[in-house]
Amino acid sequence: MREYEVTLNPNKLVRFLKKPASEFTRHDIIRYIEENGIEMVNFRYAGEDGKLKTLNFVITSRDYLESILATGERVDGSSLFSYVEAASSDLYVIPRFSTAFVNPFSEIPSLDILCSYYTGEGKPLESAPEYILKKAHTEFKKATGLTFKAMGELEFYVVGVSDVMYQPQDQKGYNNSKPFAKWEDLRKEAMNLMAQCGCKIKYGHSEVGNFCSRGKYFEQHEIEFQPVEAEDAADQIIIAKWILRMLGQKHGVIISFAPKITVGKAGSGLHIHMQLEKDNVNIMTDEYSISDAARKIIAGLLDKAKALTAFGNTVPLSYLRLVPHQEAPTNICWGDTNRSALVRVPLGWIAKTNMVKDANPFERYDVPYIPGKQTIELRTPDGSADIYHLLAGIIMAAQYGLEMENALERAKELFVDVNIFKNENKDKAIALEHLPVSCSESADALFKEREFFEKNNIFPKGTIDRFISQLKSYKDSNLSEELFGKDEEIQKLVEKYLHHM
Repeated sequence: MREYEVTLNPNKLVRFLKKPASEFTRHDIIRYIEENGIEMVNFRYAGEDGKLKTLNFVITSRDYLESILATGERVDGSSLFSYVEAASSDLYVIPRFSTAFVNPFSEIPSLDILCSYYTGEGKPLESAPEYILKKAHTEFKKATGLTFKAMGELEFYVVGVSDVMYQPQDQKGYNNSKPFAKWEDLRKEAMNLMAQCGCKIKYGHSEVGNFCSRGKYFEQHEIEFQPVEAEDAADQIIIAKWILRMLGQKHGVIISFAPKITVGKAGSGLHIHMQLEKDNVNIMTDEYSISDAARKIIAGLLDKAKALTAFGNTVPLSYLRLVPHQEAPTNICWGDTNRSALVRVPLGWIAKTNMVKDANPFERYDVPYIPGKQTIELRTPDGSADIYHLLAGIIMAAQYGLEMENALERAKELFVDVNIFKNENKDKAIALEHLPVSCSESADALFKEREFFEKNNIFPKGTIDRFISQLKSYKDSNLSEELFGKDEEIQKLVEKYLHHM
């Protein structure tokens, strides 16, 4: 690791140990604890509900510290997962040293470490969410020789007390600055803490949604991450949500990742960007446009798009966001910089220009062409997404696309270059397949594709059964029709899921 990458890295362990987090060892962790006055270690792991769980350890001796870091600890799996039987519920949680970070909220100096689940036989728990993702990525690398990188666009609302100062224009909050973006400081504080905890942050900004209702002010924000390997991308989302909720508690406001916050206002998505790398080089573009490999994974994503909603849109509220004219997809198609499409190809840096020199006449040197930024974006998922399962499913769909004989032809058929929500383009919209409109339809789509996801035991049968059962339990087949025009009923549904995900 180059020295400047250490000195500029916000993770305190990276700076102290002078090595990348991926190379942390048990003895590195012990050394940091001993030399920095750390008094407590917290094991953190995601439960079935997608939220971080905690096991606290007070450090009483070097031997005790060695013991917990070397062997982990037992937890009651039946209380964390519905599919673990109480009769044989003990699981081990084993720390992954590369995820260690200093807890930014604890008054007691504490080090937190994310953990993986293992069975009593010392094997990874096949149905553990993070292990399902690991299996999918391992199979992808083995089959393709490529690395799958991903990152999320985490959208959320901050809900606080309304005031009369500097009221922004309704639904015109995109990229607002203080004083019109009232919670900009909270967002910046969150980004700083996320970076300290190992997240790779790209940028943050205020989003479109802002409005006043019932004496409260609702303001939408987004934090976008940098592409990292899929397992790390999932960890980042889990940590980021935890940090935002903690800051909400600190500042006395509500932080919500709910897909829909009220009728007629912008919903919150969790768009997933992805790119493929071969030998550390992004292969999503050729000289003039996106590459054939990128088009193939788009074809795979579109083919499995309906079933992927089972992992990315998991509550009835999700399907009140996936409606026309709200910059959320409803049809299965893709396009360049097209926000009405399910898969979007964001503006990249394919053109070899010298924009910075044009904007800065006194710049003496030409800027070299810097490749590697191009991604493609899946716009369906929202804050209810089960992020480990979602990314596992996306990777499997991408691999399917790379292996499809007619992938390029299929991608060409489903390309749209217009806003399909406009009346003049309704013929194109009619010709396209629709996404599910309810959890029930999503469950049906997953059921049809279950053999695909269960291939190579990446998704155990019991995991697919659980998703189908949970989605069906909402009994929301006709929910959109039943709630049409009933704003009070919709608001009750919003409040039910305000803190759910």
